[in-house]
Amino acid sequence: MIYGIIFALAILAALVFILAFFVVEIIPQGEAWIIERLGKFNRVSKPGIRIVLFHPFYEKIRKKVIIKEQILDVPNLEVITKDNVLVTMNAVSFIKVKDPKKATYEIVNYERGILTLVKTSIRSIVGNMKLDEALTNREKIKNVLKSKIIEDTHRWGIDINLVEIVDLHPSASMQKAMEKQATAERERRALEITASGEKAAEILKAEAHLEVARIHAQAHHIEVEAAAHALKEIESVNTTGDSNMPLNYILGDKYLDTLKSLSKSDNSKFVVYPADLQKSLKGFLSLGALNPNSKEE
Repeated sequence: MIYGIIFALAILAALVFILAFFVVEIIPQGEAWIIERLGKFNRVSKPGIRIVLFHPFYEKIRKKVIIKEQILDVPNLEVITKDNVLVTMNAVSFIKVKDPKKATYEIVNYERGILTLVKTSIRSIVGNMKLDEALTNREKIKNVLKSKIIEDTHRWGIDINLVEIVDLHPSASMQKAMEKQATAERERRALEITASGEKAAEILKAEAHLEVARIHAQAHHIEVEAAAHALKEIESVNTTGDSNMPLNYILGDKYLDTLKSLSKSDNSKFVVYPADLQKSLKGFLSLGALNPNSKEE
C-alpha cells in the first residue's frame, strides 16, 4: 500500500515536472515574447515567469523581441553628390522597440527595413548637396535623415533615438586633388601676405621720406624766414650807406661757421675759402657801425 502511494506520487511529480517544462517559461529582462494561440496573436509576454500552454501545440512563441536600445551600423555607402563627386560614408542608428506587436507583424525584418531606409535617405539627402556642403554640414544631414525615417519607423513601433554620421570622405583621387588645391591655396595666401607686407613696408618708407622732406622743407623755410628777418633788422640799422653790407654780413657769418666746422675735422689739412671772403668779413666786422652802443663801448 505504501509503495503504491509512493509510486503514484512519483508519477504525479513527473507529470507536474513535464507539464511545467512545457508550460512555464522564464522571460529574461530586456525581451518581450510574442505569443500566438492556434496561429493567431494572443498577447505580448513581458519579463518574468510566464505560462505558455502546451507549447508549441496550443500556444506558440512567435518571436522573441529585444526591447533594449539597439545599435544598427550602416556599412560603407557610396553616394554621388550634386557636383558629381563620389563620396563614401557610413552611419550608425540607435533604435528601441516600443511596440513588439507592430515590430513583429507590420514588417518582416525591422532591422533590414531601417537599414534600407537609412541608405535610401542618405543617397537622397547627399545627392542634393555639393561636396563642400556635404563635408561641412554633417549635423544638417543627421537631422534631415532622422526626420525622413522617423515616420516609417513609428509605423513599425520603433523609435529612432539618434542617428550619427560616423564618417564621410571623398574618393582617393578626389582627396589628392583637394590636397593639391589646398596646397596651392596656402601658397597663394603666403604670396599675398608677403606682397602685402612688402607693399606696407614700401608705403611706410615712402611716408618716412615724405616726412623727412617735409621737416627739411619746414626747417629751410624757417631758416629763410630767419635770414630775411635778419636782413630787415640789419637794414634798419645800416648807417654805412653800403646797400650790400647786410648781405655781406650774413655771408660772413655763414663763412665763419663753415670754417669753424672744417677746422674741427680730424682729416682736414687744407681749408679752401671763397674769393669774396674778405668782403664778407668786412661786412661782418661792420657790426660796430650797426650797433648804436658800440661807441659807448
